Amino acid sequence: MKKTILITGCSSGIGYCTAHGLQARGYRVFATARRQESVEMLLAEGLESFQLDLNDSSSIRRAVEETLNRSNGQLYALFNNGGYGLPGATEDLSREALRAQFETNFFGWLELTNLILPVMRAQGYGRIVQNSSILGFAAMPFRGAYNASKFAIEGWSDTLRLELRGSGIFVSLIEPGPISTKFRANAMKAFERDIDIENSIHREKYTVVRDRLNKLGPTVPFTLPPGAVLEKVVQALESNPPKARYYVTFPTHMFGFLKRILPVSILDRLLAQAGHKHQ
Repeated sequence: MKKTILITGCSSGIGYCTAHGLQARGYRVFATARRQESVEMLLAEGLESFQLDLNDSSSIRRAVEETLNRSNGQLYALFNNGGYGLPGATEDLSREALRAQFETNFFGWLELTNLILPVMRAQGYGRIVQNSSILGFAAMPFRGAYNASKFAIEGWSDTLRLELRGSGIFVSLIEPGPISTKFRANAMKAFERDIDIENSIHREKYTVVRDRLNKLGPTVPFTLPPGAVLEKVVQALESNPPKARYYVTFPTHMFGFLKRILPVSILDRLLAQAGHKHQ
């Protein structure tokens, strides 16, 4: 039987690449997306697709029901991937803006995973793969909302891994650095919607943020294509046992190493420089 996997956020970038890549590898992929037009595109490209809006509990429940109806009540893996980034200084974040970031990037993942876990427990096996970030363990300035959501994913995933010991269900974190996707374009929309740019003390710095988000092509050295993440997802799905963490891109490896060996004061200086340089 084909191994089945449910993937969120498949309209573009990492989710899109992973859905196609795993299907080509022989997996039965349920590729979900928030917007119906994205679903239509994925269907036209030969993927099994339906809507899943991480901000909507009823949409999450419907997607799980659809998945289990199609897969005879079994599911090998879940790849939590859908999300977005909200740039901006933390002092410019409203409670509502931060709540919206967490609704998509954390609470939606938690709710979806908790609906899938009983299925995996009953069958005695499963893989939960979480698309985190270098910003899930190395915070950078002007990315506070996204940093916080990914730090939350990391803490939850570490806890879940401990709670699932001996169950046959494995939890792996993928921690990419810069990947060439539509992430910046979506971040720009959130930035202009949720940050009062003109009235901020950081107004001048935000011009740099705008320029970076609007720039075409890679803006950060060592940027890799989404296929680099797909490679690690395959390892998380097929290794026995899988690793708890998979680094993707040189910056992730570098800061993962530096965080283990450097004093906080020196690491802060490096992270501040990296964050300001690539605002």
